[in-house]
Amino acid sequence: MSISAARRPEDPMAASKDFAARPLHTAAAAAVLLATLAAPPPVEAATALQEILISGGTVVTSEGRFDADVRVRDGTIVEIGAGLAAGAGAREIDATGLLVMPGGVDPHVHLGGRTRDDYRTGSQAALAGGITTISNFAFPAEGRTLAQAIEREAALIREQAIADVILHAGINDPAAQEGQVTTLAAETGQTSTKIFMVRTVFDAEVPDYMATMDAAGRAGMLSMVHCEDGPILARAVAQLTAAGRTSLEYFPDSRPVVGEVVATQRAVAMAEATGAPVYAVHVSSAGALRVLQDARERGLSVFVETRPIYLHFTRERFEGPDRGLYVGQPPLREQADQDALWAGIASGSVHVLATDHVAYRRDEKLDPSQTISRHRAGLSNLQVVRPMLYSEGVIQGRISEERFVAVTSTNAAKLFGLYPRKGAIAVGSDADIVLWDPDETRTIRDEDMFSGTGFSVYSGWEVTGWPVMTLRRGEVVYGNGEILAGPGTGELLRRGRWRAP
Repeated sequence: MSISAARRPEDPMAASKDFAARPLHTAAAAAVLLATLAAPPPVEAATALQEILISGGTVVTSEGRFDADVRVRDGTIVEIGAGLAAGAGAREIDATGLLVMPGGVDPHVHLGGRTRDDYRTGSQAALAGGITTISNFAFPAEGRTLAQAIEREAALIREQAIADVILHAGINDPAAQEGQVTTLAAETGQTSTKIFMVRTVFDAEVPDYMATMDAAGRAGMLSMVHCEDGPILARAVAQLTAAGRTSLEYFPDSRPVVGEVVATQRAVAMAEATGAPVYAVHVSSAGALRVLQDARERGLSVFVETRPIYLHFTRERFEGPDRGLYVGQPPLREQADQDALWAGIASGSVHVLATDHVAYRRDEKLDPSQTISRHRAGLSNLQVVRPMLYSEGVIQGRISEERFVAVTSTNAAKLFGLYPRKGAIAVGSDADIVLWDPDETRTIRDEDMFSGTGFSVYSGWEVTGWPVMTLRRGEVVYGNGEILAGPGTGELLRRGRWRAP
């Protein structure tokens, strides 16, 4: 199908994510990151057809860690073992003192539309942070099918992407889309859908949403669900508005925990009634997490995603003058909620840490005209999600390195039909590899960000553990602070059925 230059249709939350239409901005990448204390030699870009031997490193997977060399040929891992010898013409990469981990898989990213990242800048931010597979959502315009929406995005991916990409079919007309879901995997190779329970029309369309979820489950597809209850949120906003409390200071109160808990209970009930697998996105509260844990104990196929802002910030951020920087949906919660999410990551009851990356400039996030009902929701996280989790999780003793790999790579690869091609250091897997320095300490700086936002909400944080080189399908695409591959080298990945992590 032809692709027009008109703005792509957006998800049902677009009005609250950005209430002012702005042209897409793709800022140039900022200053080059320092990879070591001493000035390093330039990193040579390697083509996927070149043999590479990564020697002397410590391989870390979701299952364990061991010292081994890794041989890559034609973009694939072909051998893992001790004391491997480089073949004739092979490039050898010395990984002494480094961790050799699977590239990250982020299944929850928003690119394009009114935001400041497209597939190019989003890829750059991801690769610089050790993420090799990103995602986006394809919502059909009126009168278009799910497959046509995916092809629209596929054309942009072929032009812009550097990282590999998966797409989620956005369900915005469930009555019409139930039949489309059954053939979507065969037509497009994409095996996940997205449902917004917070939509004002959701309650009236519950039977159609359940039918669509059922059809997706029977087709081996995973249903992603945004769990917030629209009527409860509407009542909270109305009460705050009547009291004159419409500034962002009151944003957490406008989307109360009970709204998330009730919607999560309904999502679990829908999963139980249909037998379909459900993936709860951006879980923010201990209450919602308990609902999902209880469902899993009953044997239901429900899975839990959280996002980095809930691990690193609490609602006190809304008491300061820069409160607009922290607006996300659901909002920041209490310390007890943060503690529960960290415990869930450590125990395995939280399966995936995904960014829910949405890129706006600082001035847009701090726009003083924003209110509890008209605001720009979302934060830029792709470049720093893994360094922040490693530093605050592994270094601080909250989680193991194996859990770090599981929640940022392997579990998402399994749930979204990519494993073992992605999310693994194994013979036959794509050579999506990040070389990680566990001892390097850096301060996050705005000027180092590749995202079109031009800033990071974590600017000034000192972190220990940093990606120094990223390979995507055997090609060195990031090293010494530079992106070494161009737009159009990323691929839209065909996927299989979901599987439990």
